[in-house]
Amino acid sequence: MATAPPIAPEDLINPSIDEVLADSRAHNAQGDPKDHTMVLNMGPQHPSTHGVLRLVLEIDGESVVSCAPDIGYLHTGIEKTCEAKFYQQVVPLTDRIDYLCPMTNNLAYCLGVEKLLGLEIPERAIYLRVLLQELTRIQSHLVWLGTHAMDVGALTVFLYCFREREQLLRIFENLSGQRMMTSYVRIGGLSMEPPLDFYKQCQDFINSFPSKIDEYEGLLNANPIWKGRLQGVGYLSPEDAVALGVTGPPLRASGVDWDLRRDMPYAGYEKFKFDVPVSKVGDVWARYVVRMQEMRESLKICQQALDGMPAGRIVADAPKIILPDREQMKTQMESLIHHFKIVTEGFGVPAGEVYQALEAPRGEMAYYVVSDGTAKPYRVHMRNPGFATLQALETMCKGRLLADVVAVIGSIDIVLGEIDR
Repeated sequence: MATAPPIAPEDLINPSIDEVLADSRAHNAQGDPKDHTMVLNMGPQHPSTHGVLRLVLEIDGESVVSCAPDIGYLHTGIEKTCEAKFYQQVVPLTDRIDYLCPMTNNLAYCLGVEKLLGLEIPERAIYLRVLLQELTRIQSHLVWLGTHAMDVGALTVFLYCFREREQLLRIFENLSGQRMMTSYVRIGGLSMEPPLDFYKQCQDFINSFPSKIDEYEGLLNANPIWKGRLQGVGYLSPEDAVALGVTGPPLRASGVDWDLRRDMPYAGYEKFKFDVPVSKVGDVWARYVVRMQEMRESLKICQQALDGMPAGRIVADAPKIILPDREQMKTQMESLIHHFKIVTEGFGVPAGEVYQALEAPRGEMAYYVVSDGTAKPYRVHMRNPGFATLQALETMCKGRLLADVVAVIGSIDIVLGEIDR
């Protein structure tokens, strides 16, 4: 039987990078010596490239001529792994995609499966989900602001942001037993009742956080270095933003008024009143302003969720799909049998397919779930906002200085876990 020829070392070179190098050599051979460019590797490194992102930059002096992102260093194969798990077992995998908003990933996946199952979620679970989504948005934005500020030299803001983020992580830990990978949102509702002091913890945070946002803005808004590094840098037009698939704060900072929570409501968001911050400036500064305003709006939603929190169950009434609560298991042998069957065999989902999108901290996150009628998904595909937004990096960086690339990367708030998957 014939064997495949061995792979030559030159065949392992990324073609896109090879093309960049070839174009650069051709340009240098034909042009004037003053016009020569240089190809430079930037990353993968923390914090400036926010993880395992490698950029192949062609620079003319300090000016960026071209920018080619090279991704794939963090590839985990999570989508394929989902096919080998029961539907409920997929939830912990979703935590690890965008690990700065795990509950958002939980919710997107669970909403998709709930559509296939036709489950009706109790009102209390809806309100709790919205509350947790907005707290997750705030803690994600705190990581963005702290690291973005540190990228351009403002270390103090990083320390302040992580002070408040720690408060949120303690709330999540008290709620679920985990600080980050909570797996708290489940198909049909939530995993367990909130502890007695949960609502007080949330209210204390809501009461104290507005003054903290004022503190961040007091450090940054009038800072000449911060303004000089952000204003007029990394411009992205609304037309380019739409054409390149940009969503979330970068899209709204370019003047496109679009937010799935308001325009395509899901998970009960139609019950809440909030404003969608929009800017027409389209630069790094505009993205900073939009996210700062978003944190204030998230606080409004959290307060409405607390004020309107209804009584009742936190899981759907579907004993063949949802694990029964403790009282049911004490009194009903049938519930114990269902419990054993769900754990050992999973539950079947009607054949079909669904696409469920929601507004994550970084933009439109969506899950495409295909069921073949068995207890395991046939296909699970994630549409993550960072992957699409990264396409716009060259558009925002071309013609700018090398130092501006760091500011632009920070402004799009990428998480490489969701980009590589």
